[in-house]
Amino acid sequence: MAAAVMMGCDSIKNNPLINQGKTPYGTPEFSKIELEYYMPAFDYALAEARAEMDAIVGNPEAPTFENTIVAMERSGELLNHVSTIFFVLNGNETSDEMQALALEVQPKLIAFSNDVNLNPTLWERVKAVYEQKESLNLNEEDAKLLEDTYKGFVRNGANLNDEQKEEYRRISEELSSLSLQFEQNVLSATNAFSLNITDEAQVAELPAFVRDAMAAEAKARGEQGWTVTLQQASMFPFMTYSSNRELKEKVWRASSTKCVGGEYDNLANVKRIAELRLQSAHLFGYDNYADFVLEERMAENTKTVNDFLEELRSATIKYAKKDYKTVAKFARRNGADYELMPWDWAYWSEKYKVATFDYNEEDVKPYFELENVKKGIFTLAERLYGIRFVENSEIEVYHPDVKAYEVLEENGDFLGVLYMDFFPRATKRGGAWMTAFREMKTVDGVEYRPFISLCGNFTKPTETAPSLLTFDEFETFLHEFGHCLHGLFAEGTYESQTGTNVYRDFVELPSQVLENWAVQPEFLDIVAVHYQTGEKMPEELRNKIIASKKYLAAYYNVRQVSFGMIDMAYHTISEPIEDVMAFERKAAKATEVLPAVEGTHMGCSFSHIFAGGYAAGYYGYKWAEVLDADAFELFKEMGIFSRECGNRFREEVLSKGSIRHPMDLYVAFRGHKPETQALIDEILR
Repeated sequence: MAAAVMMGCDSIKNNPLINQGKTPYGTPEFSKIELEYYMPAFDYALAEARAEMDAIVGNPEAPTFENTIVAMERSGELLNHVSTIFFVLNGNETSDEMQALALEVQPKLIAFSNDVNLNPTLWERVKAVYEQKESLNLNEEDAKLLEDTYKGFVRNGANLNDEQKEEYRRISEELSSLSLQFEQNVLSATNAFSLNITDEAQVAELPAFVRDAMAAEAKARGEQGWTVTLQQASMFPFMTYSSNRELKEKVWRASSTKCVGGEYDNLANVKRIAELRLQSAHLFGYDNYADFVLEERMAENTKTVNDFLEELRSATIKYAKKDYKTVAKFARRNGADYELMPWDWAYWSEKYKVATFDYNEEDVKPYFELENVKKGIFTLAERLYGIRFVENSEIEVYHPDVKAYEVLEENGDFLGVLYMDFFPRATKRGGAWMTAFREMKTVDGVEYRPFISLCGNFTKPTETAPSLLTFDEFETFLHEFGHCLHGLFAEGTYESQTGTNVYRDFVELPSQVLENWAVQPEFLDIVAVHYQTGEKMPEELRNKIIASKKYLAAYYNVRQVSFGMIDMAYHTISEPIEDVMAFERKAAKATEVLPAVEGTHMGCSFSHIFAGGYAAGYYGYKWAEVLDADAFELFKEMGIFSRECGNRFREEVLSKGSIRHPMDLYVAFRGHKPETQALIDEILR
């Protein structure tokens, strides 16, 4: 190609992002990828993608489904490959240089996307095929691809006039850069704070696993004593077990004012992103951004989402406030002569749980050794679906912490690759998530199976103990593994339709339904084994954990509803926000349970909605809880290890992608539509 000549054939030939050597299943050669290879690879791949689009636009033949719709779906393969590797690694193993490169390359990618979506000749070809859809005799997948392609053009500006198209270009390019900067600020602010403690008396009360983890963090930083960071695996145990209110307030405020002012300020970004999204919605004739987004969701419209969140809030808010009063009363009885503040909550709610249910994390963690938990979760997948996970050291990984597994069908057929990356580090964003280095597609009868990655920030091993998970981390592992199964079981022809490429308010069903196994005695017998003695978790302790699952259920429900309401508030504005701090306080007022603290702001670090894909979609977590509460009832009826039920869930939900409406998939599995009241009953039971 001309692009290869322009950039130098040798540089392209030796670039592992473009010309990869022979690897197991075609997995990436991480060891050969250097920072300097990315920009030449992006430039080359962009040139190739543009040439492919030019060929479609300039095709002298009449537009057909194959030469226009399928050709577009298949184009840009190299660009997708380079982009995927770059942005997945930017979230897992970044650097200042890589973040700077992301800011440089993102505008190029958005410009190319806009050039495609706003190309009038290409749009005319798509319309010509779409107008013939009734006479094309397309199968289900092809018909859905045609529908998605047509809608995609409309929702990305193809029907706008020339002036509006230029405005859309400006908005989309600025939004892309702001979202990337937002996430980089969150990571930088998280890494910028640490609390080093050198007075042993201040950590003496902490459980050994907390002290050991803090000591390991200090040692890794070249510090003396014990160190707390804003990573959840570090911060949360300290907040839970330390009685030192002064230190806890310092940590809590650092977390709750993250990116509020200072070097990594996101206040202006939040305001501008919300404003640009409103402008974008107005361009397309919608009153607000949520109306635009929800048109392509199960919920369908803003009223449905707001009514859903309000139904959950109003049914549980008084019980959530009762939860607070109960813990506060307990704290006063035990010497707390102060109002219970947010930085006190983890400590006293844990104390109350211990007093009520007679167990704590120190009792539980030895039974959730990470490697054994992983084996147990693999066993669950094997029993439900007949698949196997085989570690393969020949598959390259991008960090020493990462392990790679071949995932095989019961008959030995290759299903996919699963990378597992469990521990926090300064180069990795916070939280837990599933992503993919390659998604499933079928080309000319050849299946390209997915490369899926599970990423977390779980408790790290120490010098004296392996990684021992909290119960919450155990549930999080199950949650993300559910997403991984959704990706691994993908079937279909077109990458844009397979795996987790489904509506945002449906994508959480496969993950959240798997959390139900965390409190099933039969599964705990497999997964909960003491890392030193090899003994199963005692029935008495197991029953205490199960009983305590309802503890603070209303409080945690309202907390999640609050996040959903804040998200909807930002995306249902009718005019730009003047005061972001005041705006968010008002949005959260109806869900306040703990005392509000001046100067804090969730939105500044709310990456899900300002740097992820959950804008006007965070409600989806609660929406999926309605689905999963009902779906798991069938597993209980048929048996929690039922292969028949597992295969049914795989066939009707996990493998179908987006070729059918998600409610149709759900009903095909369950036999009926779910009801919100079932979740409310479960919370208040």
